Amino acid sequence: MALEFTDSNLKEYVASNKLVVVDFWAEWCGPCRMITPIIDELAKEYEGKVAIGKMNVDDNIETPETFGIRNIPTILFFKGGELVDKHVGMIQKSTLEEKINELI
Repeated sequence: MALEFTDSNLKEYVASNKLVVVDFWAEWCGPCRMITPIIDELAKEYEGKVAIGKMNVDDNIETPETFGIRNIPTILFFKGGELVDKHVGMIQKSTLEEKINELI
């Protein structure tokens, strides 16, 4: 199952040297609900190697504001404490896997 990132715990994950993949979403967002099963599958497949999870933009306003999240779904990729990639909008599982494998 995907991790649940919050304003208070994301910094701890990002500070690790592990790749961190954050899906910014909201309950009312149709495309976000379509990506949820993909995020859950990838979280299982990469468990222990990559921290993959979701952040609800309605419950957490500080982090989306910090990173200029204006549209959802938006997926941010962090490695070594730095933002290294970003994807806005729908994405296929295979494309997301390619991005993750490039960054591991």
